[in-house]
Amino acid sequence: MPARLSKQSRYLQCLLPVAALVALGLAAQAHATSDTSETARWQRETQAVTITRDDWGIAHVHGKTDADAVFGMAYAQAEDDFNRVETNYLNAMGRLAEAEGEPAIWQDLRMKLFIDPVQLKTMYAKSPGWLQALMNSWADGLNDYLAMHPDVHPRVIRHFEPWMALSFSEGSIGGDIERVPLNQLEAFYGQNPAALARVDPPSSWSEPTGSNGIAIAPRLTVDGHALLLINPHTSFFFRSELQMSSDAGLDAYGAVTWGQFFIYQGFNPHIGWMHTSTGADVVDEFAETIVHKDGRLFYRHGTELRPVTSKIITVPYRAKDGSMAERRFTVYATHHGPVVRAAYGKWIAIALMNKPMEALEQSWLRTKANDYASYMKVAELKANSSNNTIFADDKGEIAYLHPQFIPQRDDRFDYTKPVDGSNPATDWKGLLPLDAAPHLLNPPNGWIFNTNDWPYSAAGPYSPKQADYPRYMDSFGENPRGIHATSLLTGQRDFTIASLISNAFDSYLPAFARQIPILVADYDALPASDPLKPKLAGQIALLRHWDYRWGITSIPTSLAVFWGDTLWDSVSKADTAEGLSIYDYMAEKAGPVARLQALVEASDRLKKDFGSWGIPWGEINRFQRLNGDIEQPFNDSKPSIPVPFVSSRWGSLASFGAHRWPGTKRYYGTSGNSFVAVVEFGPRVHARAITAGGESGHPDSPHFNDEAERYTTGNLRNVYFWPEELLGHIERVYHPGE
Repeated sequence: MPARLSKQSRYLQCLLPVAALVALGLAAQAHATSDTSETARWQRETQAVTITRDDWGIAHVHGKTDADAVFGMAYAQAEDDFNRVETNYLNAMGRLAEAEGEPAIWQDLRMKLFIDPVQLKTMYAKSPGWLQALMNSWADGLNDYLAMHPDVHPRVIRHFEPWMALSFSEGSIGGDIERVPLNQLEAFYGQNPAALARVDPPSSWSEPTGSNGIAIAPRLTVDGHALLLINPHTSFFFRSELQMSSDAGLDAYGAVTWGQFFIYQGFNPHIGWMHTSTGADVVDEFAETIVHKDGRLFYRHGTELRPVTSKIITVPYRAKDGSMAERRFTVYATHHGPVVRAAYGKWIAIALMNKPMEALEQSWLRTKANDYASYMKVAELKANSSNNTIFADDKGEIAYLHPQFIPQRDDRFDYTKPVDGSNPATDWKGLLPLDAAPHLLNPPNGWIFNTNDWPYSAAGPYSPKQADYPRYMDSFGENPRGIHATSLLTGQRDFTIASLISNAFDSYLPAFARQIPILVADYDALPASDPLKPKLAGQIALLRHWDYRWGITSIPTSLAVFWGDTLWDSVSKADTAEGLSIYDYMAEKAGPVARLQALVEASDRLKKDFGSWGIPWGEINRFQRLNGDIEQPFNDSKPSIPVPFVSSRWGSLASFGAHRWPGTKRYYGTSGNSFVAVVEFGPRVHARAITAGGESGHPDSPHFNDEAERYTTGNLRNVYFWPEELLGHIERVYHPGE
């Protein structure tokens, strides 16, 4: 990496002739092409920032001001994986097709329905000064990194503008808008009905999205300190782990989504916050009645005919020959939101949160809160739509928060389906007050959890009551992880960091504890003459005596997962009864023939791929990281590590979403447990954590895969939060660019 020049040299380089620039090297040349005032500003910022890399490669960034810390953390993220930083903003701004070509056009169009650079620039100009300063430093950190690394070639974004930070401010605009199916968007705006016939991968290949959060009150812990489990389930390598602090009081540690400048899930010396994907219905579809009149488009709303608004969106893309091309779309909207598809003879408009500035403010300010009251004051911005929050602090308070952006609606209507947009009664009626949503503070049982299930079991008998809230507060219901967490936490005392980690990796699988006895009963009911009796005798004998726990050496785990995935895919295609979960369908409606046939198919698959249906789970289920690509390749002949835990689908709190890939027989994981931390809020906060693989995205780095084995065994390492904890564990201390 080119060495950074002294302040005087960097200033002089802007005045030197080209020949001298060449002599000074590529880094100096890169800076010479920058604006003089920009270069001088970068120099001031770098000298105000110190990056300390610990022996796991994790960056501990300190700045004189909060803005300086943002500069340093953006620079450090770029050092670790610039490709992921840039790609997240290509996604967020609807510019992925500029790098990846025509197949990404529909993803870009979906984002551009909401993300408008002109509007974001205006919003940036109206932002409070402190937020502008953070956005400025964020862009400076990334641009300085590019200037200092001329060997790094961005795919599209060669210069970051401060307003771009508003395109990826909370996660909801991406997470929420991704509810729009791309094939239906293409069928509507591309006038391509064939898009609707695309075949999706098997349902069992989609790992349930979400996370686990658990908070324990001091009275249930050995040392009288609150504890917090932070366990997001995302795609692997989706977030960076780092610490950012400043002389202005910032001091936060945790997981940062690549490219964002705030700790998304983590803790500071006083509080911790864990976000889990919510089941609250905050994204709604409105079926619009379109009327053609006098050559114009209108839609019905009550007794009115309102004009459909339209605009042109241009989507640039990289053509196959490498040149740039573009497609132009006339897109439509009503007062409910953009039109995204057609169904039932109607146009479907979608409504969701779009508050970039408030979302960025809330995402930043909560990292500086110091107790529950100050955290809730920040929550009044009401710019979090996608997350439940599990909270704990050093005052001993624990809490559950539902999303703060919840539209108020008429509960007569079922908003999980498109509602009649012509009926004014279906319109959103402002946002709910925070205390009108399910919430908890210090329940008498002493624990709170969320596993992306409903909030109505978050604290056992002290949970919010479903009857007290409208239907749209939850669309998920209970799930096997919620059942698992409840059974673990109920009646448990004397918690420690170690015991909470043990809970987070408890191997029991409640979904199989329900399903397998039904399968065994199906087998027992077969007549003695049935050919399945001898064919499945060994498998049933093994499953009959299984304790429903995963493990590397467990053969029943292999058989159960293959059976469960096979049955899952067959029944997920069926039209289930209203309100019947897929677990209920498997147990109650699938029937003995389907359940036993799934075991035959699972056994045959195991024999075909591994030579026997009796294969230990660790031989099948593997963690592999071969290169720094965002979409990893997998190869059975390359090194990999056995993983004992399974998909969260079956109730495992520790999640590992894995399946076969083209050319493989083994299962390789790509999502699930990503960052895991357990935090104790004593007089001085203390934590242990682990990140999937390692901190760096560069295969030649010692920190590319140095945490992999610990990750697969749940062996969390100590977090070096305090300076004295870093002593003896420092790999490098430097200013950005040195």
